[in-house]
Amino acid sequence: MFKISKRLAVAAMLGAVLGCATPPLSQAQDFTPMRFSVEVQGQGPDVILIPGLGSSRDVWARQVADLRVTHRVHLVQLAGFAGRPAPNAAGEVVAPFVEELARYIEANDLDRPAIIGHSMGGFSGLMLARRHPERVGRLMIVDALPFYSAMFGPQVTAASVEPQARAMRDQIIAMDDAMFAAQQNIGVQRLVKTEARRAEVVTWTVASDRRTFAQAMYEVMTTDLRAEVAAATTPITVVYAFDPAMGPEAMIDGLYRGAYASAPQVSFARIDGSFHFLMLDQPDAFAAAVQSFLR
Repeated sequence: MFKISKRLAVAAMLGAVLGCATPPLSQAQDFTPMRFSVEVQGQGPDVILIPGLGSSRDVWARQVADLRVTHRVHLVQLAGFAGRPAPNAAGEVVAPFVEELARYIEANDLDRPAIIGHSMGGFSGLMLARRHPERVGRLMIVDALPFYSAMFGPQVTAASVEPQARAMRDQIIAMDDAMFAAQQNIGVQRLVKTEARRAEVVTWTVASDRRTFAQAMYEVMTTDLRAEVAAATTPITVVYAFDPAMGPEAMIDGLYRGAYASAPQVSFARIDGSFHFLMLDQPDAFAAAVQSFLR
């Protein structure tokens, strides 16, 4: 979970750092993902919801309530986040998750589902759409960039930011529980504008496997997908937040619209009065954006 200006980016990186009836999911292929679990609700066209760094699938509670009437919703929960076991507690996190998600779509005969991903979930959705375009019908990226570290400045590259990202990763892993919890309580103030919703986000992050959390943050900071955007064949909708606390309006618009401007099929929706967790800060506006995306 990351934010827009350099100050907000650091705070966020350290602060929190899916009509008609459809058949039941096929189990014939005997594929059981190890890097995530899935809850399936409703019937209709398939929609996959991917939460962000350290988040629980419960972040999508409003979307599930709305969508399960008309869609079959696949609620992803990444292993190691929000108190879930972390069998993949060594090695990379993001790319292996994306590969397993592609296998899940294939194994269950999902016909080009819609993907909605928040933060790291949106970044993962972009990676999935580029590596396995035949598996994705359309993609909604929620408050995520193809290269997060570009928030530090236009001159930043994956190579130049790697030492800083590595240091941040190692620092998070080395923190004791009290220090990490205190940091989350500070960082969440830049991630969730609605004070009453902050505690649940902190609870998810603090309950996450620390190494998995820190390693995923490191990977997102050091993986540059900007060159992939122009080659994307999947229709993309980018939904992003704006609040005056983030900085000048033109800067935020330029950051997100510029990052995805080269995509052949892209549309944008800005939700005002929100920080990073748009679905918590502006649930009605975000629900409307989701409905528009799925129409």
